[in-house]
Amino acid sequence: MTENGDQLVRLLRQCLEEASSVEIDGLGVFRRRAGGFDFFPAGGPRVFIAYVAEDLRAAERLFDDLRRQGFDPWLDRKKLLPGQNWPRAIQQAIEVSDFFVACLSQKAVRKKGQFQAELRYALDCAARTPLDQIYLIPVRLEECPVPGRIGHQIHYVNLFPDWEEGVRRVAEAIRGPKKAKVRLPLAV
Repeated sequence: MTENGDQLVRLLRQCLEEASSVEIDGLGVFRRRAGGFDFFPAGGPRVFIAYVAEDLRAAERLFDDLRRQGFDPWLDRKKLLPGQNWPRAIQQAIEVSDFFVACLSQKAVRKKGQFQAELRYALDCAARTPLDQIYLIPVRLEECPVPGRIGHQIHYVNLFPDWEEGVRRVAEAIRGPKKAKVRLPLAV
């Protein structure tokens, strides 16, 4: 093993001595057990969830629902560590995410600040994504306007009045459309 690999193993062991599990974003979770540890690779696609502070509860609910669906959601309140450079960590999380879910609400579309910056950065990332791939998934938490730059080009989903149906549609977008298999009889 390389010197860096040895250092990583020592650091991981030290962390597992202090906690029952260690999560490495994008890689997975190491859990301590008698005589060693288990490794659980990261879930499915990485999904960044953008929201305004007033919509934190809805964003956390969406985070939990997406995790239960087998995805690897990223939410600042769940993933940022104390002392981390949060603007850089958020930018990096957006860059490495497979999908960006923008939680739209009356507050979100009118409020200036970090959410708008994240949304603009996601639009830049979406511009680098192949045209036939989904990256930005706008979700409306309540009746509200969809920002023009998004609403004119990208279909959104409502998480109201039926939250479960909305989450199902988000999960469908992340997984990709199911392709029907059709068998045609061969002509003789």
